[in-house]
Amino acid sequence: ALISGICSKNSNVIPTGILPTPGIAYLTAALGGCAGIVVSASHNPYTDNGIKVFDADGYKLSVEQEEKLENLIQSDAQPAGSSDSAETGTIRPAMNGTERYLGFLSQTLPDDVRLQSLKVVLDCANGATFLGAPILFSELGATLQAHFASPNGRNINDGCGSQHPQALAEAVKTASADVGLAFDGDGDRLVAVDETGAVLTGDQVLAICARHMKNRGNLKNNTVVSTVMSNMGLAVALQEMEISHVVTDVGDRHVTEEMRSRGAVLGGENSGHTVFLDHQTTGDGMLTGLKLLEVMVAEEKPLSELKRVMTVFPQVLINVDVGSRPRLEGIPEVREMIQDAEKSLKGKGRVLVRYSGTQPQCRVMVEGPTEKDTRQYCEQIAGVIRKNIGI
Repeated sequence: ALISGICSKNSNVIPTGILPTPGIAYLTAALGGCAGIVVSASHNPYTDNGIKVFDADGYKLSVEQEEKLENLIQSDAQPAGSSDSAETGTIRPAMNGTERYLGFLSQTLPDDVRLQSLKVVLDCANGATFLGAPILFSELGATLQAHFASPNGRNINDGCGSQHPQALAEAVKTASADVGLAFDGDGDRLVAVDETGAVLTGDQVLAICARHMKNRGNLKNNTVVSTVMSNMGLAVALQEMEISHVVTDVGDRHVTEEMRSRGAVLGGENSGHTVFLDHQTTGDGMLTGLKLLEVMVAEEKPLSELKRVMTVFPQVLINVDVGSRPRLEGIPEVREMIQDAEKSLKGKGRVLVRYSGTQPQCRVMVEGPTEKDTRQYCEQIAGVIRKNIGI
């Protein structure tokens, strides 16, 4: 239906088949397309399919561009410059998008870095990386095990992938592997597991890569960009490394926009989106995995040692299903509970409450000096939100 609609407006389409979202971003720019479109549930269940759109340079559309597009769809108006011609576009011969994308990824690894010394376990989330990831890492020399690489259209992200890394952690320990790499369904996120089975956050991966890049003179403008959801431990680690830290709103699009404006090449989110802007225009799970393995090989250290660059502050996140989205500040009980928690933390922690951008949920995140206090405050705030607007 999507291809038919595009062709009906006298535009041409190059189908790539199943490909990770960052693969479409790369190919759009590499092939000179005017846009790239992905239909994907991302890290969500298969029922939550959405559309991601990239511009001609492979970057996600800005908020303003998305709003303009939404208004056009809702108004059913004819876009300026669109064709009323009876002529239709063509569907170009399908290309091997996976082969070309993997060729690009393999070239991001330095010539003197090979993965023969590493035993790697992959969790492909029964998603878009199921074909390319095992090929990429095995061809680069790693001893490989691939799990959750049999998609059937319904099992994507189902008890696996970056949202559910527990099975990967067990597989790493069972195989006595060096590292585990879990992707989300559309392949733009990575969650790593060290050789002990401990799960690393996106912030820890960001800190590891930041130190490595700075030590080798590759951290342009000595700047790292992350979001308000990043753990306080990341800010502390970057300060100790004398790296400038810029914080944005949630979303890898906001991270990328800030990176471009500041000339930075490294940024990301705690959820596992990591952007290497000197290689890619968006978060890329397989690229992040390669860069993490590059650090392990170059520094000859296990991941459990590398992650010590950052101390993770206790953090609790609770997602509350909601039936509406009123201003939280306008709900007295919620506002007062948040203020009480912030007062009790006395600058030794923080509270962040926001609605999800992709699901009917309110996300409550609390960081504090102890796990007990952090969980208590988070549960209290989540409780009053559930009471007032929960379903």
